[in-house]
Amino acid sequence: MRAVLNGELRRIPVWAMWLGGLVPLMLLTWDAVMGGLGIDPIRDIEHRLGRTALYFLIASLAVTPVLRITGLSFMKFRRALGLLCFTYAGLHVLAWVVMDMALLWGAMARDVVKRPYLIFGMASFVMLLALALTSNNASIRRMGSASWRSLHKLAYLAAPLVTLHWIWALKTFPLEPVLWLVVILGLLALRIVVPRPIRWGTAQTSR
Repeated sequence: MRAVLNGELRRIPVWAMWLGGLVPLMLLTWDAVMGGLGIDPIRDIEHRLGRTALYFLIASLAVTPVLRITGLSFMKFRRALGLLCFTYAGLHVLAWVVMDMALLWGAMARDVVKRPYLIFGMASFVMLLALALTSNNASIRRMGSASWRSLHKLAYLAAPLVTLHWIWALKTFPLEPVLWLVVILGLLALRIVVPRPIRWGTAQTSR
């Protein structure tokens, strides 16, 4: 059964992942045009973009644990998931810079110093930027596979930082980001509990 499912997964083109991944952006655009964003549209735009970035980051982190535990390989989609995460994270930051802060760089710097949750957000974005810039075969060849893998372990730090950024920004103890933080920590723990990929049929080896 796993071999059959992996065979079906291999038939799905990567562009289909990109197409599906852009649906949240299209829905957000539709809501913005149709006035469906509520009383604070800028905040809604920022929050929806940020949440979507986190969802794709979690999905990319789940690829290896799913392979190790079930033998189902989504490896061919992991790069797309990571780049979709960065796309939404970049739009999230851009919305804050342009719509919220109106390109007032001095005010932005003061805001970052005054609001520590922004430091968490900016730190995670810088990490995601480094991962996005090196998510190509040329970077793997130039850096070497060992160095490339070490760099891309930044995703393990960026994901919890994003959830802490979300929690701290709300100044409460919101349930949703806390649950996602638990999910992230669980996915990272699985990498320790199941340290090596289980080979099932045609399942691919994870990095």
